[in-house]
Parts: sequence; C-alpha cells; structure tokens
Amino acid sequence: MRILVSNDDGVYARGIRVLAERLSRDPESEVFVVAPDRERSATGHALTLHKPLRVQEIEYEGKVRGAWWTTGTPSDCVKFAVQGLLSEPPDLIVSGINSGPNLGSEILYSGTVSAAMEGAILSIPGIAVSLVGRHVKHYDVAAEFISHLVKIVPWQSLPKRLLLNVNVPNVTAGEIKGAVITELGLREYKDRYEKRLDPRGKVYYWLAGEAVEEGESECSDVWAVNNRMISVTPVSFNMTDFQTISTMKEWLEQGAQFASVCRSVSESLSGRETGAGKANAETVGSEGT
Repeated sequence: MRILVSNDDGVYARGIRVLAERLSRDPESEVFVVAPDRERSATGHALTLHKPLRVQEIEYEGKVRGAWWTTGTPSDCVKFAVQGLLSEPPDLIVSGINSGPNLGSEILYSGTVSAAMEGAILSIPGIAVSLVGRHVKHYDVAAEFISHLVKIVPWQSLPKRLLLNVNVPNVTAGEIKGAVITELGLREYKDRYEKRLDPRGKVYYWLAGEAVEEGESECSDVWAVNNRMISVTPVSFNMTDFQTISTMKEWLEQGAQFASVCRSVSESLSGRETGAGKANAETVGSEGT
C-alpha cells in the first residue's frame, strides 16, 4: 500500500513524525510525506492560487520513502502530491496526528480533515487523525491505532469520496476504553473576541472561547472521546441534505402557494434578463452610432 501522510501542524511537528515513522515500519507499505512548511491550522480547504507554491525535499525519520514540505495549505500538499509530485497516486491518505481535537463542526475549519478530504475529492480514501488533550502528548497511542486501522479497513469496499475522521483521547493505551463508530457531534463554542492594544497603542482583536460540552448525543464523537473511547466517524464532502430535498419536493407537489411563488420568481428573473439584454443591445447600438 502506498500511503501519503500530511497534516496542518507542519512537516516538523511531533505528531506527523511519529505517525509516518510508525506506518513506515510495515514492510508492505510505502510511506511518503508531503506537508506544510509551518503550522496551517484552521485553514479549512483553502488552496494557494495567487502566489507560487514552493517545495523542498527533506530527510525524515524511519523508512519513509520520500518527504517534502511546501509553502501551501494542507489541501495544496495533497493535491500537489497526487497530481504533480509522486510518480504514482497513493492508495491511502493519512492526515495527522493533529495536536488537538477535530470533533463535530470543527471539521469544517480543520486543515487536518481538509487534507484527507482533498484525497476523497480525488477518489482516494483517507483518514484524518487527531489527539484530544493537552500537556504530555501520547502520539504513540494514536499512531499505533492508525497502523492497525489501515490494515483492517476494507478500503475498496467503502463508498468513494469518503474519509474516516478519528479522534483519540490523550491518555495511555491502558486507559483507552475501546474504539467506537460515531456520528459528528455538535461541538458548539462560546466564542468571544478579546480587545487588546499593541505596543503602539493600536487596537487588535484575538479570537478566544471554549467548547460547549453539554447536549451531545451518546452516538457522537464528542461523547465518545470524553468517555476515553477512540471515535471513528465516516465523513463525506457531499453535504446535501437529501431528506430536505424530499420535503421540498413535497412542497412543490402539495403546496400550490409555494409552487406559485417559485413560478413567479422564475418568470420575474426571466423577464429581467430579457429586459437587460434588450437594454444592452440598445446601448451598444447607440454607441455604435
């Protein structure tokens, strides 16, 4: 198996180095690392479009076959690795180990999850793995779990454009109470912007806040991790609410008023476009004269 490892904490972060080294021990795997040159946390699925992308090959621990940093985002790293750097596309993308959680709504902001999601967009399955906790980091526990997960998941049988979002409690292996399949929790935040002054007396703001832990379902990733269980959540980038599509179609079929409004809007827009086209034509004719 050819495995591409990336992250959003930067290529020299402890988490990615432990992960890549552990995965490279498997004689049946070829491990490559392409990651940002510095921390790119909370960049979401951003891509670099308006400046050049620089790349540098580096030495890496273990039996990693090749390692590079780029000046881009986590999504840049995966996109470039697959479509511009590696001679063959990887069979699997593993992003992490992130220093901190990626639970519930946090995945929408996460560079860690976005790296794995970029692979999913390219029809390459992936894993995003995060270590939930502070202080002493048990990266070895998370890396060991991922090394086993890589082998036991029937990747070819999973739906395309899917990733597994894994969150591991920051405790010793003996304190882990198991691994469970979960759904995304809410993971809401009480955010605030702290107003501060720089040394020159100018005002700036710093985003702060804390997660709201109450109200989480026992099926959620948040609840699992809070109870010292590893959460494994299947995630797709297709965020269409199919249930609401069915509901809205029923509105069209059953609600004459709703259907009438839709027709009125459509006719209004159609008329506006026709009028604008006519006006543009008259303007062009006038200028030509």
